[in-house]
Amino acid sequence: MLALITGNGALPAAVACAQELPPVVCTLDGHAPDDLVPDMSFRIEQLGSALVQLRERGVTDVCFCGAITRPQIDPTLIDAETMPLVPVLAGAVAGGEDSALRAVLGIFESSGFAAHGAHELAPELLPARGALTNAGIPQSVAQDIAKARAILVQQGEADLGQACVVRGGVVIAQEDARGTDAMLGDLVPTPKTGAGADPVSLAMDLVTDALDGAADWLSGPVAEQRALAKGGFLFKAPKPQQDRRVDLPAIGPQTAMRAAEAGLDGIVIEAGGVMVLDASDVVNILNSMGMYCWVR
Repeated sequence: MLALITGNGALPAAVACAQELPPVVCTLDGHAPDDLVPDMSFRIEQLGSALVQLRERGVTDVCFCGAITRPQIDPTLIDAETMPLVPVLAGAVAGGEDSALRAVLGIFESSGFAAHGAHELAPELLPARGALTNAGIPQSVAQDIAKARAILVQQGEADLGQACVVRGGVVIAQEDARGTDAMLGDLVPTPKTGAGADPVSLAMDLVTDALDGAADWLSGPVAEQRALAKGGFLFKAPKPQQDRRVDLPAIGPQTAMRAAEAGLDGIVIEAGGVMVLDASDVVNILNSMGMYCWVR
């Protein structure tokens, strides 16, 4: 029997719908998935007891799917079944996102559960290579992808995000712990209105907005490209050396909408490495905005 170890979002329901038999839905406390009713939930301090309950339900296989934020562990809530796991859990909390996921995955595997990636259980979530939309793909995109990949290698080494935005041949945004949609939200222009507003002052205001609260690397050509209202593309791919059974990146309709709001020309994702949720809706949104989606 399969259990989905779920976080937030639409991915758990997509994986559940792809199964012939309904899986056990086991949710990390405070991380309810969309459109699924959990069969059980657990706190990380009672992970050992959750493993026992899963075995009692006949679970033999697990799939981690959905977004999570790193939970705060309350030592006073650790139960007897979880106490032997404390050294591993402590190391997971101290490490980065990837190391934490690998540690928890290792606990499940050492407890006798076989782990599967969401894309293995729902292969239709991985689109075929090529253009998904009607809009043409500019020739410059292929050249700029190399710059985007180089940034993702750096982000992967730092255990950071799986996406960035390229505009005018310059990487202008990099995903952090807040996620892809938040990164895109940072690029949505905030027009100034009112009496006396003129194009020159408006442009200066946009430059100021782009720089407010930005990291040190947001200067020179980067700031200039961020100040523009349109152009560029979102690039998303797995981190180098990532265990693809957990945390494989995904896009969905909200990502498409945020990309449109940010004035981007399109989205490029790695073939075989990025899942697309509600693909028909994603394609319809991008087509309606004259944007492209390239699986490369």
